[in-house]
Amino acid sequence: MLAAIAARLVLAVPTLLLVTVVVFSLQLLLPGDPALALAGEERDPEAIAAIRAQYHLDRPIPVQYLIWLGGLLRGDLGTSLKTGLPVGELIASKLPVTIELALLAMAIALAIGIPAGVLAAVKKGGPLDAAANFVALAGISIPNFWLGIMLILLVSVHWGLLPASGYTSPFEDPLRNLQTMIMPAFVLGTGIAAVMMRHTRSAMLTVLRQDYVRTARAAGLPERRVIGRHALKNALLPVVTLGTLEFGTLLSGAVLTEQVFTIPGFGKLVVDAVFTRDYPVVQGVVLCAGLGFVLMSLLADILYVVLNPRLRT
Repeated sequence: MLAAIAARLVLAVPTLLLVTVVVFSLQLLLPGDPALALAGEERDPEAIAAIRAQYHLDRPIPVQYLIWLGGLLRGDLGTSLKTGLPVGELIASKLPVTIELALLAMAIALAIGIPAGVLAAVKKGGPLDAAANFVALAGISIPNFWLGIMLILLVSVHWGLLPASGYTSPFEDPLRNLQTMIMPAFVLGTGIAAVMMRHTRSAMLTVLRQDYVRTARAAGLPERRVIGRHALKNALLPVVTLGTLEFGTLLSGAVLTEQVFTIPGFGKLVVDAVFTRDYPVVQGVVLCAGLGFVLMSLLADILYVVLNPRLRT
């Protein structure tokens, strides 16, 4: 098991290096010149030249990449062109917010998607199966931003149960924090739950047709034990892949949802950075998102080994 994990870690190194190349290349695709934006309206030639020299914008692109990569190896993500703060500090201030939102959304998705998928597979062709498929189709079809706006109008404006927007740290007021995060987490979680329900149902239908499940039933085991201990454990393998990838997507920042609910996370940070042409912040956020996907892929490999004993050999 340790050898397999070590091999995955070795393969992650060139992947991360490729991610750095792609992330650095983003500045070539973004419109505008950061030096002109920082120079102000007067755009004095001497000021522009000084800005280019300060941020190495006057160097060839390969040299700029090597300078930036060297900073990454030292833990330096650069400095924000807009605020003058280190990018690492900006990311560190936004990352806990996005992680909290991702964890709450994934908890909601798991609590809804997996039980609904299991029930739909066990009761295939029945009313529960039809209801679960209808709800899953609705969850996949409804845009997150529309659902968020409708929840704000209904829950916040009409009923006055939860705040419409904003964020409060859990260290300041845990209850207020939960009140501000539950709606955006529900918006994100329902979409993932719909996809997870479909995958769980498909995997369970495949597993329930296997010989070992029929043998377990023929041996007189209770149906609950057959489903929970024998079928569900093997059906979770494709769900693990989906869950880790979706969690990586959540960590990269739910842009629309964070904008609707004014959540100061990764999504809002990268949108503001794009509009202000703050290239170091954009690069830092995207790089962290790529690192998150690599780590989630590694976690999926570890969970495969835990759930499937055959992979341990």
